[in-house]
Amino acid sequence: MYKRVVLKLSGEALAADSGKCFDNETISSIVKQIKEVKQNGTQVTLVIGGGNFWRGRSANPEMDRVKADQIGMLATVMNAVYFADFCRQRGMEAVVMTPFAVGNITELFSKDRANRLLDKGVILIFAGGIGHPFFSTDTVTALRASELNADAILFAKNIDGVYDSDPAVNPNAKKFSEIPCKDIIEKNLKVIDIAAANLCYEQGIPVEIFALAQENGIVRAANGEKIGTTVTV
Repeated sequence: MYKRVVLKLSGEALAADSGKCFDNETISSIVKQIKEVKQNGTQVTLVIGGGNFWRGRSANPEMDRVKADQIGMLATVMNAVYFADFCRQRGMEAVVMTPFAVGNITELFSKDRANRLLDKGVILIFAGGIGHPFFSTDTVTALRASELNADAILFAKNIDGVYDSDPAVNPNAKKFSEIPCKDIIEKNLKVIDIAAANLCYEQGIPVEIFALAQENGIVRAANGEKIGTTVTV
């Protein structure tokens, strides 16, 4: 069982197949698992993407990349605030931290403050990326994990692990139960952002990649069970 983890969720995960921005049944299942993980003694932090609201320049290919990324950062803040309130409804305190001021809606990220809150049992949700364009939510996941000395990063995805090719295209794609982080970088497997993979490799942070849809997958991954692909360092 890990002592401290960073759980990465996509924005699309919050929407599921509902056709809406949020699917409360899916979010309730995620929060229930986080509560169990927390009760088992693991400190939990999260990074949530913004894809249920915004997908870069897909709405307008002519848009300035910097402005598009800024909208994406704000989308992650909306998701984080919604998720934090869902935690409150389930009896857990959650604090949203951002790298830039959002009035009194979020707290500015501080490593010392984050460590104090985690030691008190508070769930932390990191939103707004790193506050600058050109960096993905995968990258801020690896960054926060490095800053807070997390034991592992849990990537809950719509795919159940790392394959040597796209299983949606190649029915003979091979799934890895374990793969070195440097292989993801060298083979450009695209399962996580290359900048994030590099940081995990440099800082020695193991990564668990598994399917969010897998029953009790978050709890099992946080307990150290090998249910998808372990990215070793």
